[in-house]
Amino acid sequence: MEKLVIGIDYGTDSCRAVALEAASGREVASHTSFYPRWKKGLYCDPSANRYRQHPQDYIDSLVEVIHGLLAQLSPGEAENIAALGIDTTGSTPCLTDRNGTPLALLPEYAGDPDAMFVLWKDHTSIREADEINRLAHAWETDYTSRSGGIYSSEWFWAKALHVLRVNEKVREKASSVIEHCDWMPALLTGNLKPEKVKRSRCAAGHKGMWAEEWGGYPSQEFLFALDPLLDGFAGRLDNKTYTSDVSAGKLTEEWAGRLGLPENVDVAAGILDAHAGAVGAGITANSMVKIIGTSTCDIVVTPKEDIAERLIPGISGQVDGSVIPGLIGLEAGQSAFGDVYAWLRGILSWSLGLADNLSENDRVSALHNILAKLTEEAEKLPVTESDPVATDWLNGRRTPFADMTLKGGIAGVTLATTPAQIFKSLVEATAFGSRAIMEHLEKEGVQVREVIGVGGISLKSSYVMQTLSDVMGVPIKVASAQQAGALGAAMCAAVSAGVFHTVEEAQESMGQGYSTLYTPRAENRETYDILYAKYRELGKL
Repeated sequence: MEKLVIGIDYGTDSCRAVALEAASGREVASHTSFYPRWKKGLYCDPSANRYRQHPQDYIDSLVEVIHGLLAQLSPGEAENIAALGIDTTGSTPCLTDRNGTPLALLPEYAGDPDAMFVLWKDHTSIREADEINRLAHAWETDYTSRSGGIYSSEWFWAKALHVLRVNEKVREKASSVIEHCDWMPALLTGNLKPEKVKRSRCAAGHKGMWAEEWGGYPSQEFLFALDPLLDGFAGRLDNKTYTSDVSAGKLTEEWAGRLGLPENVDVAAGILDAHAGAVGAGITANSMVKIIGTSTCDIVVTPKEDIAERLIPGISGQVDGSVIPGLIGLEAGQSAFGDVYAWLRGILSWSLGLADNLSENDRVSALHNILAKLTEEAEKLPVTESDPVATDWLNGRRTPFADMTLKGGIAGVTLATTPAQIFKSLVEATAFGSRAIMEHLEKEGVQVREVIGVGGISLKSSYVMQTLSDVMGVPIKVASAQQAGALGAAMCAAVSAGVFHTVEEAQESMGQGYSTLYTPRAENRETYDILYAKYRELGKL
């Protein structure tokens, strides 16, 4: 019978899993589980930019999605599962004890947000990121040089240091720190000791200041100079990292039994969700994959000889093998994309809470219809030079040149401005941000020959995607895969189990093609150039 592989995608709100035939890529089962604690809004404080997730949510969701997949398979088909791969949001680190257990899984820390995984969009560590940048730029080795020259508050070391500083109780047992995408494979294979974890090249290189050029993670001397609270942390991280086509080990007997899977299942080394999505979308050299959701990640892979020794400033890293082994992976992105539209929907729906005569079903229906109606009205609007212009930095700016202190804004609003015009300006702002990233890469000599859209917005909103194509001035094809991240993780898993020799081979066999092609409309190009210039002036780019 056909070998099956499983891809598991841990997103911001849920865990999604697919089971596929390795030879053909045919999807045979899928299941989604929403994090129960996160769904209730526990452990988060948006007003303080604090977003935390409990490790038990990850465990509970894993068990649910795997059993959900198995329930859809034919009797005995589970025995043909050869491997599973896992991608996660990032950087999403958590402090652990000496045994590698996330502190929130210990009884005394079960309800402490600082003992949990710090979600990618948590910006509580802006001060720590600033300190890392100042020290690195003055250090003999600039450990930010392969992270675009600017370390972000969204990343590994800044978050770990912030938690250590603000929570004395957590410091008592904190011995190491682990990324979510490293913890899941370590948990399933029984290799949780910090020194034994097979750490992801993708996460370490893009978020953890890891590079072969300086021997791995930043030196203990650097971390100690940053803050003595980090004393010893570097020594408990193995400086060897692994690409996502490598097996992190086999399922333990305990986890095989708990999940209902064979013990000989290979678990691939972890990978970040955007990079897995790029693999699943069919990324090749010099193509850009835009993973479009609440935020965006833009992934480009380029041959080593094309980039040579050049370091690209202002992006989220350039890492050998972070996406496809043998190619340099480049990452950029926007800290808010779909979240920008959700913000406006939230503003417009505020009054629904004041209406006593509305049923809960009516409220939900009204909330759902807001963006649909805004889209319908915005599509009718002409593109003119006098349109309101917005910036997309409602959650800070990731690229080019990360600055999480930036705020969003809308200029050109009058008493005649309608909600649809405001929505249109926000859609255009997210497109302007995408164009700024592409132009920055091209200015640095990185060729982008095609753009591929991935994610819910690319599949659901033709208005957003057409605007994106018009503003960027390039054709955009949309990947057919509903779950590109999970598909990419499954492709990597197939290679880790020896079903394929390379990731490219897995892409060729398992790829799902493209559903839609958007081409830029010439009639809007000149006006969008003018509005884009206003966007750059407004944002001082």
